Amino acid sequence: MTYGGFQGASYDIWVIKFFKENWQEMSSNIRTGQMSDWITDPNCKRAVSLILSKQMPDLADSIDRVCQEKSWEGIIKKIWPRTKYVMAIITGSMAQYIPALEVYTGGLPVVSPVYGSSEAVFGINMKPLCRPYDVSYTFIPNMAYYEFLPIDNHQDPNCTIRKDAHLKDHIVDLANVKIGQHYELLVTTRVLSGLYRYRMGDILLVTGFHNITPQFKFVQRRNVVLSIDTDKTTEQDLQNAVTIAMHILEPLGLFLLDYSSYADTSSIPGHYVLFWELQLRSNDDFPVLDQVNMEKCCSLVEQSLDQKYKLLRNQSIRTFNVLMDFYVSQGTSLNQYKTPKNIKSEKAIEILDSRVVGKFYSREVPNQDS
Repeated sequence: MTYGGFQGASYDIWVIKFFKENWQEMSSNIRTGQMSDWITDPNCKRAVSLILSKQMPDLADSIDRVCQEKSWEGIIKKIWPRTKYVMAIITGSMAQYIPALEVYTGGLPVVSPVYGSSEAVFGINMKPLCRPYDVSYTFIPNMAYYEFLPIDNHQDPNCTIRKDAHLKDHIVDLANVKIGQHYELLVTTRVLSGLYRYRMGDILLVTGFHNITPQFKFVQRRNVVLSIDTDKTTEQDLQNAVTIAMHILEPLGLFLLDYSSYADTSSIPGHYVLFWELQLRSNDDFPVLDQVNMEKCCSLVEQSLDQKYKLLRNQSIRTFNVLMDFYVSQGTSLNQYKTPKNIKSEKAIEILDSRVVGKFYSREVPNQDS
């Protein structure tokens, strides 16, 4: 049995959150054999009625026993015991959800099968049971025509590399990429779907070859950056800094469900603001945030960022559901939604600020020598 599907890991985390909030109602429906009155969509009612055709008190009791346990660690395996693996996109910005998925899966493999977009499927994972952080994709040459714009490995991938008029002088094709080199992906779709050439904005790293076909690791998106002055913090930089800081909280039984940030330039000097959604492994109670440990987190994040960055502040909140609802209301697909790592929308910032339950600040001056 497979849990999940071809969507980002953020969607799986959202499903688990929804289940946490509604499992009692679902159990009641199963126990009585009746759907809740608010479920009115005809197609949904028709599909559910095929399963919910009679009272099933024994099944409801088993769900109650599992969901009433103090810890939800391994909940997927407990509710769906025949599950063999969890399938989700876990590369790039989705990698932040791996620790949370590992808590809920109870040791099940997390498989990221393909790398693609609405334009085409680019590559497949030839080692589906590898560690989530080691996923590389073998490109499929007949799905589209691929070209690659080399990026200096020591250069900031978010800056303008070359003027578009001169791109053709530097682009290489699939057969000529080199191991260890970073590239920006260009894709030309097949004639059947229209002959269009796209600059995808994805930064890839060549990790090896399957026979003679190159394999790529998704690194990050271009132009995803925090900056208050001359500093430039990429999405990957921010994720690495947050991961390091979480080493303080993980021994305390806390894990990070989600996070976001924005650059606040309303004061001088400006600073980054981070929103964290923390969860206890042991139960659903709201975690008590220790002042000393949270300030240590702030300092670790601070020390892990760009040398030009002078000041960092950190904030922690409980839930990102309202933020997701806001972006979905603006036209974002629920299946493809992932929490933005740097926020520019004033409305989105207002949503997060209004739900902050604890604020913590780094009291140390950044060490410019580290």
